[in-house]
Amino acid sequence: MGVTVTVGEQDAYLARVGRAGMLLLPMITGIGEQIREWADELAGEGITALAWDPFKGRSTDNATREELSGLLREMDDDAALAEQSALLDYLFDDLGCTKVGVIGWCLGGRFAFLLGARDQRVANVVAFHPTVPSNRPPHHTYDAIAEAAGVTAPVLVSYPSADAAVPNADFETLQTVLQARTTGATFAQYFPGADHGFSDKSRHDKDVNADAFRLAWPQALAFMRSTVA
Repeated sequence: MGVTVTVGEQDAYLARVGRAGMLLLPMITGIGEQIREWADELAGEGITALAWDPFKGRSTDNATREELSGLLREMDDDAALAEQSALLDYLFDDLGCTKVGVIGWCLGGRFAFLLGARDQRVANVVAFHPTVPSNRPPHHTYDAIAEAAGVTAPVLVSYPSADAAVPNADFETLQTVLQARTTGATFAQYFPGADHGFSDKSRHDKDVNADAFRLAWPQALAFMRSTVA
C-alpha cells in the first residue's frame, strides 16, 4: 500500500519499492481508488510509482465527475507541467531512482507526451487513450500531437476506435508524428469498438472495453519493466 507524500507545495501518492520509477498522470478520476490500485500494482512489479494529483485532493473518491470536469477546464498547462517536473525531480533526487518513465490516461496521456517532449530524462512514455484532439479546447495551450515529435524515449500508445474525444484521423496523425522520430521506438495498440477511457473500471460493463484493457495492460507492464529496469 502506498502513502501520501508532500513534494514542495503539492501532495502525491507514492508506492515505493526500488530504483526503477514511473510517474503516474491520472485521468479525470484524479488520485481515486483506481489510480492508487495501479500505483500499488506497479510497486508489486518492482517499480516505484508516484502519482500526480491534478485536482488537489479532489477525486472520484469525494467528487463527481462533473465537478472534476469543471476543474479540468480551469487547469493551466504550464502550472501542471511544472508540478509534474517537480515530481520527476523528486523521483530522481529524493527517491534515488535511476530510470523514470511516465504513464498517463486520458488527460494524463496528453500530459505524458508534453512532459516527455520537455524532459529527456524520461525513459518511456505510456499513453492510454490520450486526450489529444486536433481541435483543441481553450485550456489546451499546447498541441500534444505536434509536441510528441520531441519525445526521444520509447512510446507505447493505446487507442480505442470508438474514442469520442479524439477522432481516428487525429490518432493517425499522432502515429505519423511518432513514427517519424529518429530516436525512440513506437508501439501502438488499437482496439476496435472500445471507448475513450476504456481503462476505467466504470466502463467495463461493456465487454469491448474490459477486453481491451485486459489485453492492453499486460503489454504496458512489460513495456514499463523493460524500459525502466
